[in-house]
Amino acid sequence: MKAITMNLRKKDFVNHARVLFGEDRTTITRPEAVIVRDELGIASTPAWLRKLKTGVRGEYWLPTEDGKYDMLDTPATMEQLGIPNRGDAVSSDIKMAPSALGVMEDQDSYVPTKFEGYVSWGNFNTVRDVVKSGIFYPMFITGLSGNGKTLMVKEVCAKLKREFIRANITIETDEDDLIGGFRLLNGETVWHDGPVVTAMKRGAVLLLDEIDLASNKIMALQPVLEGSSIYLKKIGKWVHPAKGFTVIATANTKGQGSDDGRFIGTNILNEAFLERFPVTIEQSYPTAKMETKMLVNELAKHDKVDDEFVGNLVKWADVIRKTFAEGGCDELISTRRLVHIIGAYSIFDNKMTAIQLTVNRFDTETKEDP
Repeated sequence: MKAITMNLRKKDFVNHARVLFGEDRTTITRPEAVIVRDELGIASTPAWLRKLKTGVRGEYWLPTEDGKYDMLDTPATMEQLGIPNRGDAVSSDIKMAPSALGVMEDQDSYVPTKFEGYVSWGNFNTVRDVVKSGIFYPMFITGLSGNGKTLMVKEVCAKLKREFIRANITIETDEDDLIGGFRLLNGETVWHDGPVVTAMKRGAVLLLDEIDLASNKIMALQPVLEGSSIYLKKIGKWVHPAKGFTVIATANTKGQGSDDGRFIGTNILNEAFLERFPVTIEQSYPTAKMETKMLVNELAKHDKVDDEFVGNLVKWADVIRKTFAEGGCDELISTRRLVHIIGAYSIFDNKMTAIQLTVNRFDTETKEDP
């Protein structure tokens, strides 16, 4: 009787997995197995799932209804996939990885920890509504440095308990960095999913941070921004986006470069790439009221209360920003810079020292402006 019950559970698990992730699925990832398990009310991930032996961690073969693996009964080896193994010459598309490298698939959850004292403001509710909907709906968030773009997305995910995977973009970022590739680990070559594939498999929110620093290699994400499946040609495998997956990009510009030279290194992004973002959100600095609340909360973390100091900092930043907008100075005091001042004050317990150390990089005019 027990054996019959186990067989029925196995059949239910396999059928439900294919209903959720596609009738043609022959593999299942650990996060996907957890989803199936939870929806069926099973206490733990089935022990009968066979692990793939291709160097891909956290992934299993998915059997037929009767529990057979057919042609997949003997998992492919690295050699069968045409991947060089120990002792072979290292291919040019294989990157070195330290022996202590943490593999992304080994992480159980990517739900971020809430930022203590965070104040929701501005576009927070807009981003929250999109993420909460579970609909694939890419967003492009643009705004000056230090105004909380990245933190806002992270806090939305923390509040909604949504998984959040961040990929920091540079001019060197390529398909291998984003999608994944082979890494040399302990003398063996193994496939590692990149942040994009990991987010797709887990149905997470993918943040492409500082997207305007990218080169034309970012065009490898075209199908991803369309919500389509992608083919991992190096291992001959399709990856289908799980429910809830979406993409959010942040940038200091709108993808048209920086005319004033303030954001050196930003590039003009391909118009076809930008067109794949249905909406663009413009984020300014917080209002004086919101910024005051943020700094009060930062001080509270260090068991300090100084409303006068906070008020003066906010007024000073506001004057600098207005002067900048009128062309009277070349520097800005960001919200992040004000938080840095609060942090320095908590360490040195001296207001002037805190201010001096955190604004030394600015010109004299900015530092002396009332």
